[in-house]
Amino acid sequence: MQLNQLTFSEVNQFSSLFLDFIQQSHKLQDFSGNFADIQGFNKQIALKKFDISKRKTLVDTLRKQYKNLPNPPDLEILLQENTFTVTTGHQLNIFTGPLYVVFKMITTINLAKKLKSYFPEYNFVPVYWMASEDHDFAEINHFSLFGKNLAWETTQTGAVGRMNPKELESLISEMSECPEIFKTAYLYHETLADAARCYAHELFGNQGLVCIDADDRELKRQFIPIIKNDLLENTAFKIVTETTQQLENLGYKTQIAPREINFFYLADGVRERITKEGELYKVLNTNIQFAESEILNLLESEPERFSPNVVLRPVYEEVILPNLAYIGGPSEVPYWLQLKGIFDFHQVEFPILMPRNFGMIINKSTAKRIEKLGLSANDLFLDEISLKKNYVEKNSQNSLSLTSESQEFISIFDKILEKSVKIDKTLEGAVKGEQQKVLNALENLEKRLKKAEERNQETEVNQLLGVKQKLFPNGVAQERAENFLNFYLNNPEFLNQVAEAFDPLDFSFNILVEE
Repeated sequence: MQLNQLTFSEVNQFSSLFLDFIQQSHKLQDFSGNFADIQGFNKQIALKKFDISKRKTLVDTLRKQYKNLPNPPDLEILLQENTFTVTTGHQLNIFTGPLYVVFKMITTINLAKKLKSYFPEYNFVPVYWMASEDHDFAEINHFSLFGKNLAWETTQTGAVGRMNPKELESLISEMSECPEIFKTAYLYHETLADAARCYAHELFGNQGLVCIDADDRELKRQFIPIIKNDLLENTAFKIVTETTQQLENLGYKTQIAPREINFFYLADGVRERITKEGELYKVLNTNIQFAESEILNLLESEPERFSPNVVLRPVYEEVILPNLAYIGGPSEVPYWLQLKGIFDFHQVEFPILMPRNFGMIINKSTAKRIEKLGLSANDLFLDEISLKKNYVEKNSQNSLSLTSESQEFISIFDKILEKSVKIDKTLEGAVKGEQQKVLNALENLEKRLKKAEERNQETEVNQLLGVKQKLFPNGVAQERAENFLNFYLNNPEFLNQVAEAFDPLDFSFNILVEE
């Protein structure tokens, strides 16, 4: 693939908070840790401490999770003190969901390889944190394949990672083509988390990717002190609320809002918020409630019942992994900036934050059309109205602007006004009114000229809008709308080609053109 790049600011898709973070604005230095460059990673390695007992728990958990998969990754390496992880995470979207999900995995794998080349005395394991405890089924139950939207309907409730994926058999039958890896994943595993691990391992296991399902009693046991603090002291609510206000005072729009208690009660079929009313802890939308002593006893005996929300999930990740960096999207990176204070309070190292690689794939036929239309990479990111307007004006053989004519009329009316006010000052309003009528008429005529020219170029304009729709289906960026199977089924080398093009430490928007 041929690689073209644009700066993040050129594509008009990112918030000011995200852009300022990438540009290392001094305004944000108190909200993040080391920056994602080699110097920053050198500092982060020196900071990260992770004791052997945690490593053993992590490896024991991963062994159990990988026990039924062939050729598991090298988990023993995680027992070594010179081994660190770099992590990305995402919901368990069916069939991987939008294209950017595999981009996140590829970025993480590439980062581990790059760090190994710079720091050969250390080991770096890429980790995919499966959001198995998430319960927002509507966000993960659909994907788009060759323009067709496919959705999984179910009556199952609770954490999506615990759902049985065998119902996806009917969806598989609707697909024109379904790789065996997904049939095996969904039809031969009891939970969606196991299924996601299965296909991720098949796609990226040979690149060293390790998938972790943190919905686990022993992993949660390490998080008990922080869970207890949240239940009794509400520290995260206080700190993150203050940090959020500081960011908003700087003019930024923030992503998340903390709650007094940032945990859900988790059981089969149930993931509901824990709230405190008076002296009782209650589970919303259920009849479950606890006195303080009862909920603390439950925490000690069954910590897996407590599922962190978006505020404390990042802290949980850093508690149970020897992690150096978190790779996230344009919404994730900003919300982590709201959280550094709670990391500092609990004396947990704040990881390096870095964006995933962003990309757009242009196939051969679309590339030829773009070349024929004379479009630049920047043109592709214009809104449809601006794109059409610029194209028509650029390719017209006639001038479509009446600006000079308007200036001439303004000059004439200035002379008329000068004469008029000498005779009667009250005529000033009438003259200016007539002037505005003429200017409005010229403006309308200019619009009609452009519309007429647009009709003259109707074929090209339709091709132009077709390209825009292809790359931004229904106005959504390709990587957020298309599934990787749209490319992989026709090109089995697709993932390898993307991996070869992406540089995890080059913060640009990548445009990949098939050759």
